[in-house]
Amino acid sequence: MAARLEKLISGGQTGVDRAALDAALEVGIEIEGWCPKRRRAEDGTIPERYPLTETPERGYRARTRRNVEDADGTLVLNWGPLDGGTALTVRHARQAGKPCLVVQLEDGLEPAVFRAWLADHSIGVLNVAGPREGKRPGVRAAALACMTALLRAVVFEGRRDEATALERPS
Repeated sequence: MAARLEKLISGGQTGVDRAALDAALEVGIEIEGWCPKRRRAEDGTIPERYPLTETPERGYRARTRRNVEDADGTLVLNWGPLDGGTALTVRHARQAGKPCLVVQLEDGLEPAVFRAWLADHSIGVLNVAGPREGKRPGVRAAALACMTALLRAVVFEGRRDEATALERPS
C-alpha cells in the first residue's frame, strides 16, 4: 500500500522546520502549520512564503503542541542529543498518542522505511520537527537533503502506482 501524504506541517523555525517546508514546496506537497505570534523565529521573522498561522503566544511551546495535534504523525529529524524543543515535540506526540518517528540525521532513513511508516499509520498530514540552525549549525542542509529524498520517494511512488494502473489491461 502506497503512502498518501497530502500535507506537511511545521513551525517555520530555522533548521529542520524550514528545510522540511522547502522540500515539500519543491516536490509539490501542500504546506501549513502554526508559528509563534508575529512569526517569531531565531533569525527574526518567518518569511511569508510559508503559509503559517500565528498562535496568540510569542513562545514556541503552543505552536509545537498545535502542530503535533493537527498532524496524523510526527517525523523528528534530529542531529546530536535529543533535547530542548525537539524533545518537547516527541513528548507532545507521545502524550497525544500520535505516531512519532525519531531519525538521527547522521544515520539517515531509507525511503522505503519512511513510506511504510506513513502507510502503516495512515499519515496524510505529517508534522516535521527538529533542532534549529543556531543550536545545530549545518542541520538545515542535512535535513533538506534528507526530506527532499524522502518526499520525492513518496511522490514518485504514487505516480508510479498510477502509471502502472493505467497500463494494466481492464
